[in-house]
Amino acid sequence: MRATSPETSQALGQRVRKPRREWQGWQFVGPFALVFVFVFIAPLAFALYLSLFQNRMVGGNSFVGFENYVAALSDPQFWNGFIRVVLFLLVQVPIMLALALVAALAIDSARLYASGVFRMVIFLPYAVPAVVAVLIWGFMYGNNFGLTANINDLLGTDVLRPFSGQWILASIGNIVTWEYIGYNMLIFYSALKTIPAELYEAAEIDGARGFQVIKAIKIPAARGAIVIATIFSIIGSFQLFNEPNVLKPLAENVISSYFTPNMYAYNLSFAGQQFNYAATVAIIMGVITAVIAYVVQLRGTRKEDR
Repeated sequence: MRATSPETSQALGQRVRKPRREWQGWQFVGPFALVFVFVFIAPLAFALYLSLFQNRMVGGNSFVGFENYVAALSDPQFWNGFIRVVLFLLVQVPIMLALALVAALAIDSARLYASGVFRMVIFLPYAVPAVVAVLIWGFMYGNNFGLTANINDLLGTDVLRPFSGQWILASIGNIVTWEYIGYNMLIFYSALKTIPAELYEAAEIDGARGFQVIKAIKIPAARGAIVIATIFSIIGSFQLFNEPNVLKPLAENVISSYFTPNMYAYNLSFAGQQFNYAATVAIIMGVITAVIAYVVQLRGTRKEDR
């Protein structure tokens, strides 16, 4: 048997010390984590808790499991509002993003006179408070007052009716586009400014001009920004609430309490005192929005990797 040296025996006899935990990282992350839990996780958990109960005349607040979800998924008023926001999304979002991209390309082209002023003018509506913006357009849309009424009086006809059932969604889409086109334009413009000058030099050597540069360099470089803006716009469309809710007193016969799912949940909660059912509608819309936004992000990321 081999003898063990004193140094080795001393080393084996010593207990291996575990590395000391470092908490400096949590000192920086802790404040945000607390705010995140109380502002996001706690309300979400409470809404989920509410959705599993039902306030009944006999028995009070009773646990019903997924009964509220079954009722919401078979509720025609919920689906009417949902189909309306989907139609709004499919029409308004592409138009808004296309106009924002054109504006960003025009500013980035260096051929636009007073591009700084143009950028400020396009962005200015986003700086206007949303309620104020809707009120401005609401009084312009009025059938008996404002710009629409004046144009109808001038033409001697009733051709312009923004608050009619056929045009109300387009009228709201026009307001949302006016509000957010500058915001999306800045996202696209920021992406375009990160394109290396070497790419433009190589394109110039190859003889590429105008739309060829836009198609081959600028739009591919802005694809990530387009995906982000699309996701934000999808989320905003499913959250449509402010514009129709402010316009409702001006178009009571057209904008119902369930015009959008968010309006439906709001009126269920604050007007109908149906907090459990309102929480259910909100959670269903949150899940649908998250799934669609994730699918768009996944497809956009795959195309960008190619």
